[in-house]
Amino acid sequence: MSTSEQEITFESAYDQLERIVDDLERGDLDLSGSLAGYERGVALLSRCQSLLDGVDRSVALLTGVEPDGTPITAAFDASATVEPVKPAAKAPRAKKAAPVLPTPMPIVFDDEIDPPF
Repeated sequence: MSTSEQEITFESAYDQLERIVDDLERGDLDLSGSLAGYERGVALLSRCQSLLDGVDRSVALLTGVEPDGTPITAAFDASATVEPVKPAAKAPRAKKAAPVLPTPMPIVFDDEIDPPF
């Protein structure tokens, strides 16, 4: 990353990155232009990530104040603000329906059958 890329602000890097993504999504660039945009986008993304990492390290929570007025701080843990994902509750099992049995056929003996003639 060049010196000028190391001095770019987060907002500027993010804006440039959005423009590059828009250009790539439109598909108007030739292959070499797409590759150059992609490489520039990777560098800008790296810059944004390093700036965000620096902010994470510098954010602290005020947890109290010493009697002399000195603030008591603790490192900020971003994962502590995210609600844990609860597993989905299992649906109650449906009761199995009783099997449907065929209607029994009446038993007919030969002497009860009238011949059709």
